[in-house]
Amino acid sequence: MARIAGIDLPRGKRVEIALTYIYGIGVARSNTILGKAGIDPSMRVKDLSEEEASKIARIIDTEGGVEGDLRKDVAMNVKRLMEIGSYRGMRHRRNLPVRGQRTHTNARTRKGPRRAMIRPKSSAAKT
Repeated sequence: MARIAGIDLPRGKRVEIALTYIYGIGVARSNTILGKAGIDPSMRVKDLSEEEASKIARIIDTEGGVEGDLRKDVAMNVKRLMEIGSYRGMRHRRNLPVRGQRTHTNARTRKGPRRAMIRPKSSAAKT
């Protein structure tokens, strides 16, 4: 099993797709990495030799910006926005959509499930 950047790549998948399991690598970046390494993108992970896997790992290390480092950078950017009190930082702090989406009817993923309204009992029911 190939282990690159602390991630176990799925053995049955093509290398081009398996590299996308690493945070910060998409299909386009995986193709450029494989091009630099001189590896066929349609090859399966189980068919990779140890030398080819280490070549891929070396290229990823030199380019940087994957997994823990990238996650830390993104978290620090969001934290900076919140500290300086920008509009985007306030939206992050309130757990609302950041990029201008409407919230009147949508944004249930970001806002969470609807909260039930508490209705006071009407005075007509008392008599």
